[in-house]
Amino acid sequence: MEKVREIWREGRRVGKEDPRRIVHAFKVGLALALVSSFYYYQPLYDNFGVNAMWAVMTVVVVFEFSVGATLGKGINRAVATLVAGGLGVGAHHLASLSGPTIEPILLAIFVFVQAALSTFVRFFPRVKARYDYGILIFILTFSLISVSGFREDEILDLAHKRLSTVIMGGVSCVLISIFICPVWAGQDLHSLLASNFDTLSHFLQEFGEEYFEETHDGDVKKVEKRRRNLERYKSVLNSKSNEEALANFAKWEPRHGQFRFRHPWKQYLSVAALLRQCAYRIDALNSYINSDVQIPMDIKKKLEDPLRRMSSESGKSIKEASISLKKMRKSSSSDIHVLNSQSACKDLSTLLKSGILNNVEPLQMIALTTTVSLLIDIVNLTEKISEAVHELASAARFKNKKKSSVSSEKTVPDSLSTGRAMPIKSHNDDDHVVTILCDVDLANNVDQSRGESSVDCHHVAIRIEDEDSVHEKHEDGEIHVHTSCVLCGQTNASDVLDSGNKRTSNN
Repeated sequence: MEKVREIWREGRRVGKEDPRRIVHAFKVGLALALVSSFYYYQPLYDNFGVNAMWAVMTVVVVFEFSVGATLGKGINRAVATLVAGGLGVGAHHLASLSGPTIEPILLAIFVFVQAALSTFVRFFPRVKARYDYGILIFILTFSLISVSGFREDEILDLAHKRLSTVIMGGVSCVLISIFICPVWAGQDLHSLLASNFDTLSHFLQEFGEEYFEETHDGDVKKVEKRRRNLERYKSVLNSKSNEEALANFAKWEPRHGQFRFRHPWKQYLSVAALLRQCAYRIDALNSYINSDVQIPMDIKKKLEDPLRRMSSESGKSIKEASISLKKMRKSSSSDIHVLNSQSACKDLSTLLKSGILNNVEPLQMIALTTTVSLLIDIVNLTEKISEAVHELASAARFKNKKKSSVSSEKTVPDSLSTGRAMPIKSHNDDDHVVTILCDVDLANNVDQSRGESSVDCHHVAIRIEDEDSVHEKHEDGEIHVHTSCVLCGQTNASDVLDSGNKRTSNN
């Protein structure tokens, strides 16, 4: 009885993990019940006879979880059966011309040659990836047709019935798979990649808190829970086989949703490979958090600011790439964080050259420099990931990011001129600067405007346009994002500053 309860619990767990599995089980049962009518229904049985069982066998071996896998297997089986059946009939006819004595010898030679050649071709990587099942069916069908034809007079009728039942079984699988709760391998790959982005982003953004936070006795359970959450990145390390299988199945799928027939699935694998490289660095980095050789906190604090910025900005860049992928929209937001992380690398280099670590013990120095080296590698990989996502966005024809605007109720003629640009720093951690073009008087009184004084500024709207934004890297290492400002009305300078900061933080 305990064994039955254990099986029940396992079944519930599998069903809750992915409810689509339950639906798939019902779909397979429906397909089998449908093709079984060829055997149960007398008129159909009279036409196909025992060959109707080939339809049942086709459903059993062809019906897969996703549409792409089912369609790929179905096409492979149908084409392989058609080609092998034609060649088998031809081989039988050719062998029969040589007389009853030589005929079995020639048939044996034909079977040997095609089986040997086909088996060797199965070792080709590209063939094995997409057509391995088709070649296997080709070997089976050719051998059955040519060998059974030696004892069967109606060889053409036999080949016709087998081909017909195989096609009917395959078509039943494909139609049920597509039109009843379809599972698209392409969508699964897309979601898996976005999930991997989020997983790595979470680790990098939380790394600073974990690495530089002092652990107290009362916080042990809390720290252990946080570390378990951080170690979710390990799922990315073992995702290669799943990603390649999904990409292979997705190539067979028709157009669905935002995914075209010739969607750049190969580019998805390129991005996934870069994510795995980043995950390997993160795995090594995580080992130093739990290392036996712990670096004193006072030494860590010397490099805290640049290291925090490197990990945080890299995580934000990967998060922006994830958002771009999920929404299937082009965005350059991740580039800003990449440049910020590179700026932090330069600040770190300056600190190290100043001799700030001259008095550190050798073992502690090795652990610290290894951590720094891994973070620099992650920053470089983040740049490559950002470029790969841009290439994917172009190849997949992602939509351009929507232009957002905030307008006031008051408008004036366009003849009003704008003055000099005034930088407004945001109060969040993004370290962005938005330049709003306002009246000349405001630019001349920047210092006063940050206090209580008010200055006439004709300001009505801030329009942030992703394509027209100009990213500049200044000497202070920060990234300035310039936007346009439509002038109108009269407002207080401090209100302009506050609205600029709010707008920056919202973006």
